[in-house]
Amino acid sequence: MKATIPYIEQKFDEFNHLMFEGKLPKLPIELSNAKSFVGVCEHRKRRLPNGKYENYDFRLRISTRIDLPEQEVEDTIIHEMIHYYIGINHLKDTSIHGTIFRSIMNNINEKHGRHLTISHKITKEQREEAYDTRKRWHVVAVLDFKDGTTWLKVLPRIESRIVRYYNAFKADHRVSDIKLFMSNNPFFNRFPNSSSLRAHHIDKKEVMSLLESEHAERMLCDGRRVIRNI
Repeated sequence: MKATIPYIEQKFDEFNHLMFEGKLPKLPIELSNAKSFVGVCEHRKRRLPNGKYENYDFRLRISTRIDLPEQEVEDTIIHEMIHYYIGINHLKDTSIHGTIFRSIMNNINEKHGRHLTISHKITKEQREEAYDTRKRWHVVAVLDFKDGTTWLKVLPRIESRIVRYYNAFKADHRVSDIKLFMSNNPFFNRFPNSSSLRAHHIDKKEVMSLLESEHAERMLCDGRRVIRNI
């Protein structure tokens, strides 16, 4: 299921009464299309005149990008409510999922038969579902290193940035080859689009088979400009 705001509000009230003695104030609830989290409780922090810090402006965000079983959606809401309880009461935990968090979580699991964990784990299939499947054109750099590994970078479609990235790695003594492609395969939507000098380790056979099967356009660079090899 994919949660709605009325559903989350209903569950918040239900779990607040059942597990937190109704002590959690209502807070803004938002839906998100994020693929980097399932749920998150955010807040801001400010310094008071007496020198102490106060947590404020709490909000609960639940991602609807992935279709999850209802129990997992409920556990996600409860998980974030524990963070909210700790934050609004200014409890000092040992870490983000430290001693206090684990104590509350274990108590809820035992008392209410829940299956809360310290992380929101999703399956490989659910992770694949979260990726954008729309066709978008990308500039894809495939870098072969002398140690036998292959790395991939999705670059902005801006010639000056492509040339700068190409030249930086062409001059790197660790790199044996760099190839540029234009592709609209949705597979490449999962990679960040930037010109920072970073790349992602990939299986060369898998990526090249995608580029070849989609008849991706090969691009050439002479170090000054990009030439589209049509």
